[in-house]
Amino acid sequence: MKKLIIAIVILLTAVAATLYLSPAALTASVRLVERQLAGLSERQVTLGDLSIHYYEGGPNKGETIVMVHGFGASKDNWLRFARHFTERYHVIALDLPGFGDSDRPAGSYDVGTQAERLESFIKALELGRVHLVGNSMGGHIAALFASRYPRQVRSLALFDNGGVTAPNKSEMFRLIESGQPNPLVARNAEEFQRMLEFVFVEPPPLPASVKAYLAEQSMANEAHYDEVFRQLRERYIPLEPELPRITAPTLLLWGDRDRVLDVSSIEVMKPLLKHPSVVIMKDCGHAPMIERPEETARHYQAFLDGHRG
Repeated sequence: MKKLIIAIVILLTAVAATLYLSPAALTASVRLVERQLAGLSERQVTLGDLSIHYYEGGPNKGETIVMVHGFGASKDNWLRFARHFTERYHVIALDLPGFGDSDRPAGSYDVGTQAERLESFIKALELGRVHLVGNSMGGHIAALFASRYPRQVRSLALFDNGGVTAPNKSEMFRLIESGQPNPLVARNAEEFQRMLEFVFVEPPPLPASVKAYLAEQSMANEAHYDEVFRQLRERYIPLEPELPRITAPTLLLWGDRDRVLDVSSIEVMKPLLKHPSVVIMKDCGHAPMIERPEETARHYQAFLDGHRG
């Protein structure tokens, strides 16, 4: 009955939003519905002079999963994935400084600085030892955190993570090195559509008005994202020397058609890790938790169950 009521509310909300709301309000309504389905609530914490926004859900007692998004993304990337875990786990998905609703400090956005901010965040919320999940840049940050603070990590899951020199250079880096614009930064509506097609094999369906609004938001962040990406490259921290210091069981999960970071990165990472597990998802792109959330959740839950205790 509860699920039926939720389904009816979602249907009515979607119809009303489509008929009457502006693109911004429609986008906010979609996020609200997704948060409700995931069992997550919005939260905020102040760390020094930084305001960090995050989602939180699930039982407060028990094991905690912390989810870290990638470049140009936000905590919203985890909504459809997180709904599979909030009944059993305490779930946190944060906006890293510089992204989403969190503050944009004038300081650095390199992965080393963000890993230290992540440590401050986990300490402030008194989360103890956590299961850490990261995608793309967030995976780079999560892996660095697990190397620096091994006693604080129960398990580590890296979804198409950065930080490794892959044997096969990805299409994104080939484009950038040839002088072409970063395909992850949209400068107009057409580039936003191409970005979706670059990141996903099958982009998630979006109402036209929502897609147009998200394109406007992405375009408004162009200069900021260019600066963040510049810092990520100029202050790059390779993971190869860090991975042997990770003691937690580690899941390497990748889409085999990732054009952003090549799947061959796994060949470098697996021999350097103490307890690696590998999942390669066929016909999937750079953000499997968005493109195929249920399948990704099954793989992740199987990993957690396999390493329990």
